[in-house]
Amino acid sequence: MVDVAGAPAPYPAAWEADVVLLDGSTTRLRPIMPDDADALQAFHVGQSERSTYMRFFAPLQRLSDRDLHRLVHVDHTDRVALVAVVDGPPPAGATGAEEPPALAEHIIGVARYDRVDPDAAEVAFNIADAHQGRGLASVLLEHLAAAARERGVRRFVAEVLPQNGRMLGVFTEAGYAVRQRTEDGVVTVTFDLDPTDRSLAVMADREHRAEARSMRALLTARTVLVVGPGPEPLRPLRARLVERVVRGLVENGQGRVTVHAVGVARQDDLPAGVHHHARLEDVPAPVELAVVSQEPDQVIDVARRLGALGVRGVVLLSSGFAEAGPEGLERQRALLRIVHGSGMRLVGPASFGILSTHEGVTLDASLAVQAPRPGRIGLFCQSAPLAVTLLAAVERRRLGLAQFVSAGHRADVSGNDVMQFWGEDDGTDVIGLYLESIGNPRKFSRVARRLAAHKPVVVVTAGRSGQVVPPGHAVRPTRAPRRTLEEVMRQSGVVRVDNVHQLLDVVQLLAHQPLPPGRRLGILASSASVAALVAEAAAAGGLVVTGVAELLPEDARADEVRDTVERLYSDPEVDVVVAVRIPSLGVPDPVVPREVARAAARTGRTTVACMYDLHGVTAELTAADPTGRLRTVPAYAAPEDAVLALGHAARYSAWRTADRGRTVHPEGVDTRAARRLVDAHLAVAAAAGAAEGAAVALTPEQTAQLLACVGVDVHPSVRVHDADEAVAAADRLGWPVAVKTTVPALRHRADLGGVRLDVADADELRGDVAAILALAADHHPDPAVPPVEVQAMAPHGSACVVRTTEDPLFGPVISFGLAGDAADLLGDVAYGVPPLTDVDVAEMVRSPRAAPRLFGYRGLPALDVDALEDVLARVSVLADGLPELRSLELNPVVVAQEGVAVLGAYATVARADRADGTRRLARP
Repeated sequence: MVDVAGAPAPYPAAWEADVVLLDGSTTRLRPIMPDDADALQAFHVGQSERSTYMRFFAPLQRLSDRDLHRLVHVDHTDRVALVAVVDGPPPAGATGAEEPPALAEHIIGVARYDRVDPDAAEVAFNIADAHQGRGLASVLLEHLAAAARERGVRRFVAEVLPQNGRMLGVFTEAGYAVRQRTEDGVVTVTFDLDPTDRSLAVMADREHRAEARSMRALLTARTVLVVGPGPEPLRPLRARLVERVVRGLVENGQGRVTVHAVGVARQDDLPAGVHHHARLEDVPAPVELAVVSQEPDQVIDVARRLGALGVRGVVLLSSGFAEAGPEGLERQRALLRIVHGSGMRLVGPASFGILSTHEGVTLDASLAVQAPRPGRIGLFCQSAPLAVTLLAAVERRRLGLAQFVSAGHRADVSGNDVMQFWGEDDGTDVIGLYLESIGNPRKFSRVARRLAAHKPVVVVTAGRSGQVVPPGHAVRPTRAPRRTLEEVMRQSGVVRVDNVHQLLDVVQLLAHQPLPPGRRLGILASSASVAALVAEAAAAGGLVVTGVAELLPEDARADEVRDTVERLYSDPEVDVVVAVRIPSLGVPDPVVPREVARAAARTGRTTVACMYDLHGVTAELTAADPTGRLRTVPAYAAPEDAVLALGHAARYSAWRTADRGRTVHPEGVDTRAARRLVDAHLAVAAAAGAAEGAAVALTPEQTAQLLACVGVDVHPSVRVHDADEAVAAADRLGWPVAVKTTVPALRHRADLGGVRLDVADADELRGDVAAILALAADHHPDPAVPPVEVQAMAPHGSACVVRTTEDPLFGPVISFGLAGDAADLLGDVAYGVPPLTDVDVAEMVRSPRAAPRLFGYRGLPALDVDALEDVLARVSVLADGLPELRSLELNPVVVAQEGVAVLGAYATVARADRADGTRRLARP
């Protein structure tokens, strides 16, 4: 912020961002600097006369020294400017140099605001003619608006010429509530900067389309350049990796993928059709995809040259970057600056490569010994070693893949990016993800929820917590409970499984069978004991065991088999079928698989099988449905595997068809006022010498003020030092009252004597205060805090606790439970990650095992759950919209037959570093 002397704020490095544009390419955004004067002048001179007139309302061939100084010298508070920059091609004549050519940084877009009053700023944009139509203005507006909100600006004003329809469209299409008026031939546009549902949806849709296109450019590439370590590599393995990739590209591309190679040692051993070149500069442009396997310190030099070839993506097989320590981390950061500055995406480091079949063409830019057969499954994993075992398991099951992506240490491309592509790809039906780490759970939740709404997403994470951080992975630390990721997955609608075996079990079912219409189970088995075992496993997996079971003796004739299968599949009480056939003599039975496959295809009833000598996708369990489409009943090694997969599919089907609700927007919520209050408290703390980023505890009065901004009232109370003050407070509040200690160890502990209820007169109150003071003295009370609190009695009901914590990784995490030691000790708490829908809120209230106490347990009257849900919704909106809210606890929240009473509220606040409201690529 500007200090009293007018000095500019420090350079806001947090505003730097790498972004994906509408065409799938990348660029860098950063605050403008005084050193940008020459680049800004070059940008201005390169603009057309029309573009200059639209920006400055006058022909202006060059910026004057005075204007140039004003434009590049900003204070990052009242005058803010962001520039979009790219690395230009190497200068003429540099291609033959021994050293890599230096890439010059060019400005391709500028956005700035100048504050005109405490709440408003005038905004202006200028986009290079050659880069218009790529979504630059939209992404600059998002980042400039986020910077403005951070600096306390609440409203943008822009003056635009009527003929500048493109810029008017940027404002009107951004999703804000835009107001326009025309005066003296100029259109004045005004809009508030607080995000709306529409502005957030617009941003998410643009992010989705941009990232999907960036992935499509990689996965549908038809011109590939492979860059090896040269004729005498330091590590022969790198040369062998390159040879494997070249061979896969040529053999599986079948002449429809053009392959260029540089630095491949054993050229004579490679198949015909490879275009070998001595230097990168000899490769003809354009090239869509580059696969690189070189020493880490050479990769950066290669990346500098690839941009000049028009490369859209780089698959980096090499390791030796962030996982190699500080030096490697810096090397990775430098690599990303070059890659994103040249408009490229990076898969890796330490990637196993990518595989994709599109329009009948197989792109095999991977290390796979044998490319998997084509299909409609998309798989994503991170580490290369896991990719080996995963693809081997896919082959054993005879599954067909549409795409396979190994992100390695995911310095850039992550599972979120590939999910964006799969959301648009008509050739992919089912998605499987093996995630060793999740760098941005909030984005994962948003992207996965959108994708899971029309395609199943099956996920396995490394470790049950999903908080494993392998070397080289950029992941913020987290303090969130282990169950937080489970809640993120549940809200997103993804199917979470425990291991790779289960991942493929579920994927093969969802890829080859229709979604279950319900959970009612029918069983086909050779004996009653087998049927009983299947029923037990099914009940544990969440299926409904209806008792419908058809027994088929091992020696049944073909007509008996046909009649039994028909009887099972015609039963209207059956939604899904498990067929188990394991002959005692170990001799395959061709009749039962054939009849089961035919019945399943004819009826569309979801079926799984466990049959001797059959596993995965088999011809024996494949038949045509009435439309002629082949349907396969997946075969499993054990009945338990089959039933577990079926249970996951049934739960996903129910989630997909259920009403997922609408994002909560309670009336009377003013997060802008809440932010002003918090900013004021933090400013006071900073003036008093608080450390940068330190959490500041709010007083009860300050917390009550903050909650009032979102419509949550805290029951009035008064903190006092002695009995006389307590009686005076009770007279003001009204009798009867509650009296309690403020000592944390005894707070809310009526069982330990820290709380006395229904105190009806002064004599009783004096006695209770004396007892509480004596009790508190043994627990070292804080002398700065009055030891006793007097509060007006609330209606009787059940006490609950609502908490929110701002986690560095997950953002705001909301928890709800009924009050008491048992709930805390046993973990009987529900979690939610905002933004929440009304359905999410209702499920949170009903999830704890003690929740029946709210709904008329053992004849007690039902309580006002609607009012409780309203409080929970308001807290979630506050936490989502106010990253500065480090922690908040409402304890207790007493739910009565009518209404709720918040009897205690405690909050801490701190400067936030959550990067919400803008599109940006992750940085290591």
